[in-house]
Amino acid sequence: MAAGREPDGSSTSDEEWERFLRESVEGTADAPEEPSARARDVAKRLRAQPGGAPQGWRTHTPAQPKRRTGWYVAGLLAALVLLVVALAPGRVVDLFTGDDSDAPPLAAETARPTQAPPSGSAQQPTEAEPFRGSPAARWANGAAGITVPKAEAVGWMSKAEVERALARSRDFLVASGLDRGVLRGERPEKAMALINPHQADVQTFLKTSLRAPSEKADPLLLFSRFKTSRTDLVGDTVKTRGLLTYKEGKRGALQVTADVTFVYPTTRADSGGDEEIVRTIVRRELVLSWDDPDKVITEPGTFSIVSYKYDMTNGGCGAPTGYLTPPYGTDRQADTTGTETDPYDRSAPVAPGKSSGEDCNKATRS
Repeated sequence: MAAGREPDGSSTSDEEWERFLRESVEGTADAPEEPSARARDVAKRLRAQPGGAPQGWRTHTPAQPKRRTGWYVAGLLAALVLLVVALAPGRVVDLFTGDDSDAPPLAAETARPTQAPPSGSAQQPTEAEPFRGSPAARWANGAAGITVPKAEAVGWMSKAEVERALARSRDFLVASGLDRGVLRGERPEKAMALINPHQADVQTFLKTSLRAPSEKADPLLLFSRFKTSRTDLVGDTVKTRGLLTYKEGKRGALQVTADVTFVYPTTRADSGGDEEIVRTIVRRELVLSWDDPDKVITEPGTFSIVSYKYDMTNGGCGAPTGYLTPPYGTDRQADTTGTETDPYDRSAPVAPGKSSGEDCNKATRS
């Protein structure tokens, strides 16, 4: 007979071989070390049966106990969420509406947005968090919210000169809309010093508007001012969002356009403990011309004003007084006339709408 094969006349039945193989797989003490040819035949038939092949020799793996740790983790997380909601429900609302005062500021604005910012929460401002419930909560503070583009040579100016002109253009916005003295009603000397003193019509406007404000000569077109006997600013922070852009203007001048929104949290000066906070929102669009001194009479470090317009909400209605006059209490409730406007929507240019007078713009949110 051939080596390694069983004799043809074996008297062992197939059933006995199958039983023997199963016992070997299950670890029977006398299991053979190597299967015979007949064993391999039977194993082949077993693999063809439903349920698949038995495990290989000496490869049996004991069953592992089932783990249910997932349920415990999920329960623990749910308990933590409920605890946070119970201890600080307002913070949870802020988290989902983007009004969290601890959230990082929005990225700087580098182009005009295509739509208004999403609606915030109904959370009311407080003295500690005067921008709460407002898109401005995530805006940058002060000058940091005014984007200055990278400078390149334009017209008569070199790259370095354009860079200086852009910096001074932002300095004007800071001096006119963020300077604490100017906000308290002081004369805007630093801002006025940056305006070309030889631009006669603008110089006349400045003198007239500060002395006798009118609808045609309103200093609020250029400067933000509050009367301290009536209005207090809440905290030291003004939120801003906007940018400068530039191109070559007439006679090779550097023409800079500034489009910036300022948000001022205020309260009544004589509130007597009444902490009603009203946010006054002012958006200004200015076009400034840094002229070639060989072509236009000007002074070094000054610009001419090409145009100016602004949009203001929660700054008061009626005849211009030269000051922003936020409405409080019953005055605010009575201020229901005029065109509704979203003061945070920067997706369109500043419209020549009414920001003063009897039917000035009414903010849909503040």
